[in-house]
Amino acid sequence: MNDMSSTASPAASRQRDVIDLGAAPVRPLAPETSAESEGAIPAEEIARITDDVVAALKRVHDPEIPVDIYELGLIYKVDLEDDRTLKVEMTLTAPGCPVAGEMPGWVQDACNTVDGVERTEVSLTFDPPWTPDRMTDEARLQLNML
Repeated sequence: MNDMSSTASPAASRQRDVIDLGAAPVRPLAPETSAESEGAIPAEEIARITDDVVAALKRVHDPEIPVDIYELGLIYKVDLEDDRTLKVEMTLTAPGCPVAGEMPGWVQDACNTVDGVERTEVSLTFDPPWTPDRMTDEARLQLNML
């Protein structure tokens, strides 16, 4: 679980709330624009959506490894836009993963169940490549790596 911070490009017309899924606990931060701004998502709702997205991601498992993709560190970034589109950037344990074509759909389906998310777009990246260092202690414990 990691920091949730708000970022906005000066050229962007919409606010984007970024859930950075690194190694720190989730700490929702107030959006750069106030909740009263047209189209802005209130901070309380961002916090709830953050928790619900993390829970949804924890329901998706790599079929070859008995650990969920969140704890494995396969989720690199999640952006929630003002139109409530959730953009997920993820990786796989290896480019030749047998479920490479299916796992993004599993992530999309799981995130689409979160109340407050209108739709989810999932993109795969291999930069940086996944390494076991991205796993949480919980994942390491489940895999007897501690």
